Amino acid sequence: MAMSEFGIVYAVHIITVQFGSVVSKVCECLLRKGPLSSRDISRLAESDINHNQVKDILYLLIQHNCVQAFSIEPPDGSESKAIVQYIVLFNNILHRVRYNKFSRIVNEELGSECGAVLDGLLSNGRLRLGQLIERDRDSGKTIGSEAIRDSLQKLVAARFVERIPSPEPVLGNKDQEPAKKRGAKAAKILKEPETLEERVVEAATPVDAIRFPLIFEEDLNSSLADDDSNITEGKRKQRDVDSSDPSSGVIWRPNFEEFIHRLRHKACVEIVKERRDEGCAIVLRAMLEVGRSQEKKVKTDNSAPMSVGSIYEEVIKTEAGRTMLQERVEACLDQLSATSSYLPAFVTEMNDSYIVDFKSIISVAQKDEIEAVVMRRYGKEAFRMFRYLSQEGRFVETDKIADAALTEKKDTPQILLKMWKDGYLHMQKLAITGTYVPFLLWKVNKLIVTRQMLDEMYHASLNLNLRLAHELESEKEVSHTANRLTQWSKY
Repeated sequence: MAMSEFGIVYAVHIITVQFGSVVSKVCECLLRKGPLSSRDISRLAESDINHNQVKDILYLLIQHNCVQAFSIEPPDGSESKAIVQYIVLFNNILHRVRYNKFSRIVNEELGSECGAVLDGLLSNGRLRLGQLIERDRDSGKTIGSEAIRDSLQKLVAARFVERIPSPEPVLGNKDQEPAKKRGAKAAKILKEPETLEERVVEAATPVDAIRFPLIFEEDLNSSLADDDSNITEGKRKQRDVDSSDPSSGVIWRPNFEEFIHRLRHKACVEIVKERRDEGCAIVLRAMLEVGRSQEKKVKTDNSAPMSVGSIYEEVIKTEAGRTMLQERVEACLDQLSATSSYLPAFVTEMNDSYIVDFKSIISVAQKDEIEAVVMRRYGKEAFRMFRYLSQEGRFVETDKIADAALTEKKDTPQILLKMWKDGYLHMQKLAITGTYVPFLLWKVNKLIVTRQMLDEMYHASLNLNLRLAHELESEKEVSHTANRLTQWSKY
C-alpha cells in the first residue's frame, strides 16, 4: 500500500488511539522522514522526547510489529560501522484495524481455542509459548497448557502464526549492486523489490522451514521458567524482541500475509459469484485452494497452472460441489476463460491447464468502485465519459468523447475539466496552427486514479474513526450527566 498524505494521517491516528500521542510522534517522524537511526529520531521528533524514551518507544513498536530495525552494509573499503536504522511497516499499522476480521477467520476455520491463542498474539504482538500459557492462566476462562500448545501448532501449520523475523537484517549496499549484475538475463532474474520496506521485510524473513516449523523444539519448562511478571502486557522489553539466544525460546507473532491471502481469495470468489454465477464461484474457490500453497507473495498476478483433474478433486471435497459433475466443472472453466466487452477472462487456459488471473478479477472490482465514485460525484454524463476513456486506454479528443458518451458538445469540456482538476483525468494540449483555442486530448491514467481513490478511502476511514470517537465521547457525557441527575433526585 502506498503512503499518501491521508494514509500517513490515518496511520498516525491508529497509533495515537492504541498507544498514545508520545508514541505516535515517533511513528509520524518515521512515516514522514523515512528510515532513521534512534539518534536522528531523537533530534527530529518533539523536543520533550529524550533518547531513552525514543529507544523504549521503538522497542514497543517492534514488539507490536509496526517497526523493523535494519542496517545497510557500508561501501567496500569503508571503515565506518553499519548504523542501525528503523523503518515503519505502514501496512502492519493498517492491519491493526483488521484484527477482528483475522480473529473471525481463525475462529471459523480452526475453532475458538485457536482463536483465543491468536487473540493473545494480536493484543501483545509477540509472545513465547510460555507467555501464552501464563496469559491463559491469568484469564477468567482458562483452556489449559496442552490446548494452548496444540492450538499454537495448528496455527503454525495453517501459517496463521510464524516465528518472528530477524531482529536486524543487513541489506547489501545498493550502489555496489549494478556492478555485480550485468546483462539483461541477470537483471530479470535478480529483480529488486520495489520499495525499501519490501527489501527490509524480505531480508528479515527466514526461510519457510524456520518460519513455520512442523515440530516445536521449544522446551516448555524453560519457557515457563522465564519470568515476565515485571513486564507489562502492553510493553515488552528488548529481550522479548531479540530471539538470537536459543535458550530464550521461540517467539511467535501473527502472519499478516496469510490473513490477507484469505481475504483476497474471498473477495475474488465474491466478485466471480456476482459477475458469473454460483457454479463458477465454487470452481474458482477450489482453484484457489489447489494453488494456495504455491503463492509466494500476497499481490501475485497469476496462480500456478492446475489441471482439470486436480480442480475437480477439490470441488467435490466441498458440500456445495459434491453434486457437480466434471462436465459442469469444465463448462464453468470455459465460462471463466471467456472474454466480453464488459468482462476480461478470469481464468487463462494454457496447455490443458488453467491459471487464475488475480489481476483481472481485482481490476473489475476496482473499476466498479472508481466508476461508482465518478457517478456519485460528477453525474451520469461524466460516468459515461470516464468509462469510455477507461476502455480506450489512450488520449482521445473532446469531440470524440462527446459522441461516444452521447453528451452535448458544449457541456463536455466543462465536465472533463472538473474530473481533470480532481486528478481523475490526464489532459494534453495540442497547439493547432491558425487557431487560438488549443486542441485538448484526455486520458484516464489508471495507476494515478487508483492511488487517488486509495487516498480518499484513507480520508474516509479517518473521518469515520473520528466520528465514532466523537459519538462515544458524547454518549459518555450524556451517561455521566444522567447519573448525576439521578443522584441529585435522591436528595
